[in-house]
Amino acid sequence: MMRHTKLERFEQHVLSKYQIYNSIFMTLPFDSISNTGVLLPLFQSVCEKGFAKDKNPTEIVDEFFKKYQEHRGPKRQINLLFRFIQYIERQVVLFDAIEDAAFTQINNMDGHGTLRQVKEEAEAKNKTEELREYLQRFKVRPVLTAHPTQFYPGSVLGIITDLAKAIEENRLDEIKLLLAQLGKTPFFKKQKPTPYNEAVSLIWYLENVFYHSSSAIYSYIQGNIFGEIPLENRILNLGFWPGGDRDGNPFVTTEITLKVANRLRKTVLKNYFRDLRNLRRRITFEGVVGISSELESRLYDNAYSEGDEVTISSEEILNTLINIREILIEQHQSLFVDRVNDLIYKVRLFGTHFATLDIRQDSRVHTTAIRGIAEAYPNLFQADYPNMSDAEKIEFLSNLSGTVDPSSLDSEISKKTIESIYAMKTIQKTNGEEGCHRYIISNNGSVVNVLEAFAMIRLCDWKTPTVDVIPLFETVDDLQVAADVMETLYSNKSYSEHLSRRGNRQSIMLGFSDGTKDGGYLMANWSIFTAKERLTEMSRKYGVSVIFFDGRGGPPARGGGKTHQFYASLGNTIEHEEVQLTIQGQTISSNFGTPESCQYNLEQLLSSGIQNAVFSDEDSGLSPEDRNTMDRLAELSYEAYKDFKSHPKFLPYLEQMSTLKYYAKTNIGSRPSKRGKSSELVFSELRAIPFVGSWSQLKQNVPGFFGVGIAMEQFEKAGEFDKIQSLYENSSFFRTLLENSMMSLTKSFFGLTAYMKEDPEFGEFWTLIHEEYQRTLAILLKLTGYTELMEDSLAMKASIDIREKIVLPLLTIQQYALREIHRLKKEGSDPKLIETFEKMVTRSLFGNINASRNSA
Repeated sequence: MMRHTKLERFEQHVLSKYQIYNSIFMTLPFDSISNTGVLLPLFQSVCEKGFAKDKNPTEIVDEFFKKYQEHRGPKRQINLLFRFIQYIERQVVLFDAIEDAAFTQINNMDGHGTLRQVKEEAEAKNKTEELREYLQRFKVRPVLTAHPTQFYPGSVLGIITDLAKAIEENRLDEIKLLLAQLGKTPFFKKQKPTPYNEAVSLIWYLENVFYHSSSAIYSYIQGNIFGEIPLENRILNLGFWPGGDRDGNPFVTTEITLKVANRLRKTVLKNYFRDLRNLRRRITFEGVVGISSELESRLYDNAYSEGDEVTISSEEILNTLINIREILIEQHQSLFVDRVNDLIYKVRLFGTHFATLDIRQDSRVHTTAIRGIAEAYPNLFQADYPNMSDAEKIEFLSNLSGTVDPSSLDSEISKKTIESIYAMKTIQKTNGEEGCHRYIISNNGSVVNVLEAFAMIRLCDWKTPTVDVIPLFETVDDLQVAADVMETLYSNKSYSEHLSRRGNRQSIMLGFSDGTKDGGYLMANWSIFTAKERLTEMSRKYGVSVIFFDGRGGPPARGGGKTHQFYASLGNTIEHEEVQLTIQGQTISSNFGTPESCQYNLEQLLSSGIQNAVFSDEDSGLSPEDRNTMDRLAELSYEAYKDFKSHPKFLPYLEQMSTLKYYAKTNIGSRPSKRGKSSELVFSELRAIPFVGSWSQLKQNVPGFFGVGIAMEQFEKAGEFDKIQSLYENSSFFRTLLENSMMSLTKSFFGLTAYMKEDPEFGEFWTLIHEEYQRTLAILLKLTGYTELMEDSLAMKASIDIREKIVLPLLTIQQYALREIHRLKKEGSDPKLIETFEKMVTRSLFGNINASRNSA
């Protein structure tokens, strides 16, 4: 039987079903305004035809009302636009649910990048032993973050889950009921969530998705690759930031950190309790009933008690389960051993911590905190610390000892910082060391930044701390000095002794989001690549195993895109003992939202490391010629991006023509949208998420392509295009970069904002962006030989096209509202009407972000 292509499967299982269920959805009565569902397709048609004729959003909206709703007054017209927004938000949810339901039909669950394919390739190439050896040490650590790119409230996520299940099983009556529920369920959050609220929302994914998918992967590897040989490596480690990430979030307190750790522990114990309770219905045999009953009782007491007291450890749970397994093998013909093994694997993976709660804080906060400690403890800081040179500070901090009591500190920053470290000690006592052992220093640019944090950790009555100190290098300048910073640390007696106690393993975090915001797309990615190479070489020189932790967002501009392809492309000049990366916002729900998609994408990450280490046939690095080409491309694009950033209209354009200032009003995250308190827009204080997201709302996606076209064109003009072609053919890393950039271009639509080219203030700036879009588009098509973008990923492109079509009316309304705000402010008109249109802009953010799935 002929197998359908992925695009054909998408059209059959997603597009066709969407058309059917959307037609049902559009006829359901959700509100008192009649025919909203009938009018929306008409508005969609007017939008498409209007942009094809180069009309602006105001002309399109006016034409619609004139043609179909001329009898409505202005107030009712505005009301209808809000209703359109509500409908479109829910159309996106419907499409999400249909894609989730069809995931296993569209994607080959045993195909390329899956563990089954890895196993079969190893057998075919006689590399099974090599694969086993690598899997005994290789790990993947997905770290869930609370960065505000997820617009679905919990109630809507629940509907998506139930709707996907009903669609998968073709239960039409239930689908209609869920669509009706969807129509009545609010999307807008009236209040910002607390960091604890964010944690609870993400723990849902740990409890209902990762818990099952991770153990299924572990079980497959043990049973099908290792067989009778025990898999000793905990191959999947989950990380968690909500409640521990203090960088720029004043609402994360020590109390919340401890509360989140408590919630993580109790949640995993509840899962164990439920599994064991179901298991006990089967293992009703002599010799195990009493043991399992006692374990069930202890799990219940620890999972459901109101207090924080812990009376069971992961070792005790594991040893009891192993004892039960041995009795079943020896006395009961191994009945239900597979079910016991499943629970054993889960305990090995999740312990009593479920996920490691990382603590993160900005290096500048640490510097302030140290000064506060120096003032409170002059006996520890006899010298004038703030005025010391860096060399003197390194010497001083390396030998600093003593104990600091947070209650004795007058400085609020010092007190909170020290309390957060004491909280780590508390969590290790209740959840085990894995519960909280990573301290991340953001905005790290020097040795002093690392040693200030390390010194404060030791001052918390922790002379030999069981903590991994992780510097985060983010800007282009920081990435350039990263290897020098680490060499100084490796040579430092105090720090090297600490590393020795930690198994000579050093984790280093690299920030794709801020790197791209700072240096542009090509330079950021190349700077991180070369920084990893230098750090790998330096670490190997000192006998240190370096582990790279990538701060990646959803879109290519923040390190997202085809993530597994990116890791498979890195080559042997970069250490690949672990893959660690942040998973944020819609990327959590879109790539890891169901057990099937979660298992598939975790397997893809595992196979990317395996491909690189076990199966890679590529040379260990780029040729000198290709490396020189990449260096020049990165530098040329960096210069173009720096010129772009320094354009006098750069910040005013974002502030006045984009949705940047509306992000803070969406109440999707607890963290402020910028770091500083200044009322003016300062680029260095602007967070990467609203920065990238604002370009996405404009459908311009500048951070994902700007500078690429300019750099390549200069090669072309110099008659050196063949050098770019050589790099493209020889480097999978470069190919992946360009494929991800093409995704950014695919999601761009300059027709939406074409009216801006006539703007007296911003017309020239808009044209500058549009010309770089056209330049990049043309030269990428020439290089790849494609006739259209994403020609190699037609099913993904089809999904993007449908989503872009769904939100086109929404974006039209958003631009219409922005234009009305500008007009009304210029005329000095009714402030209440301006407020209404501002609310319209804010509401319109939701559907577009969710539809893009990786836009911020």
